[in-house]
Amino acid sequence: MIWSGFHARIHRQLKQYLLIPRSSHILIAVSGGQDSLCLAQICLDLADRWDWQLTIGHCDHRWRDDSADNARFVAALADRWGVPYHQRTADIALNSEADARSWRYRQLVAIAQDIGATHIATGHTASDRAETLLHHLLRGTGTDGLSAIARSRSLTEFQTPESASSLKPTPQLVRPLFEIFRHETAAFCTDRGLPIWEDSTNRDETYTRNRIRRRLLPFLHDQFNPKIEAALARTSDAISVDRDCLEAIAAHGLIQASDRHNRDRLHRPTLRTFHLAIQRRIVRQWLEQTFDRAPNFAQIAKVVALVDAPQKTRTDPIVSARIVEVCGHWLEVIALDPPNS
Repeated sequence: MIWSGFHARIHRQLKQYLLIPRSSHILIAVSGGQDSLCLAQICLDLADRWDWQLTIGHCDHRWRDDSADNARFVAALADRWGVPYHQRTADIALNSEADARSWRYRQLVAIAQDIGATHIATGHTASDRAETLLHHLLRGTGTDGLSAIARSRSLTEFQTPESASSLKPTPQLVRPLFEIFRHETAAFCTDRGLPIWEDSTNRDETYTRNRIRRRLLPFLHDQFNPKIEAALARTSDAISVDRDCLEAIAAHGLIQASDRHNRDRLHRPTLRTFHLAIQRRIVRQWLEQTFDRAPNFAQIAKVVALVDAPQKTRTDPIVSARIVEVCGHWLEVIALDPPNS
């Protein structure tokens, strides 16, 4: 293996952000595309230096006629590299991007827990971060949505009930190519002679993300900024840092505003001491812990409006006939009586 500037950049980022500790067992998610092949080869090149144990995982969504051939292609690569290979295939074809993503992460977490992998590495790049920012901006989103791709994150929400009950540690999702752009992964694959599986869905412009990649970003590159991807990635980074700061302030605020004896109550006078941006985050965190699910923006806004509302003002039902109501100095979760009771 010839040590290159490309290797040095990723090695430096791994050290700077403590992304994957030494002696970790990494499950590498490989689709066969250029980004995942670049990731797999980089992990192979750095494995001895970091004392890593590697396994390759592939998820067949069955949404293309050639998906089984794609899986065999990845399996053959793993065999050529001498790396253990694990595959999961969907029982039915998954045609929704959101469903496919959720299913894929559940399978990767299950594989990682089965084999004892501590980390799941995916090939998301800085180009993906730029596309995601544009995608969410066009749909309409808050600042959290504009920084949706993180360098590292927990995957606890993708545990199956069986794996959660087994008390197996949840692997950490990591993105070693976080600061690498797609044209760089293409060049790396060419230099190393890596065969790339061309995914036909990447050319299907019925998908918004593909139109962003194939039409919008080239237009912005040609007409506005030849370094548009880097500019958008930097913007996403800046928003992410701000978000983390606001989340930490809100978490402290939630402790201050909570009733220590009843988590279904939130103190209105304490909430009033915070800026609206922090109020929204406190309420969101409170609703998440109270209802065990993420609220939407409309639900958060309705609860925040109760901070200065008259007595007995209430929201619409949020979950399972439960509402939030003004009760003196408190916001309280109230269970509605069932009809005809």
